[in-house]
Amino acid sequence: MEHDRPVAREHLLDWLRDAHAMEEQAETMLKGMEGRLEHYPELRTRIAQHIQETQHQAERLRFCIQDLGGDISLLKDWTGKFMATMQGFSGAMASDEVVKGSMFSYAFEHMEIAAYRNLIAAAQILGETQTAQVCQSILEEEIAMASWLENNMSNVVSQFLLLAGRDPGAAKR
Repeated sequence: MEHDRPVAREHLLDWLRDAHAMEEQAETMLKGMEGRLEHYPELRTRIAQHIQETQHQAERLRFCIQDLGGDISLLKDWTGKFMATMQGFSGAMASDEVVKGSMFSYAFEHMEIAAYRNLIAAAQILGETQTAQVCQSILEEEIAMASWLENNMSNVVSQFLLLAGRDPGAAKR
């Protein structure tokens, strides 16, 4: 199958910019969640680790975009950060914020996983092995985070329910 290379390359660049904006959004959401977690030390520690990973992911994506001759879409990044901030505000109002935040994070990780699988496929089709390798590395980090959330979700729910019976305000965070 023959691809129109300039068109395919432009799609790859656009998807890389989308991924960069997605990582900027993830960082904003994770920082908001981390800052509000008081009674969930394991979750807070893992989120702090993933914030560092996310920042590094955005940096690696920026290099991939620049290597392909593109630039970062500030509008996409700003829109993503704005949406993440609004999501954080809405979650802060929920009495079960930590549970809903964990569910949202789990779903978001899977969206990221799908995005990176598509990026890897596109990069491989175009012979952009460096970009494919970067996206593969990021994919592995996203899979690890999704797996951690999946394996620890019941612990978060259990801890929430224990705290909710004693101090509903503390259970929230």
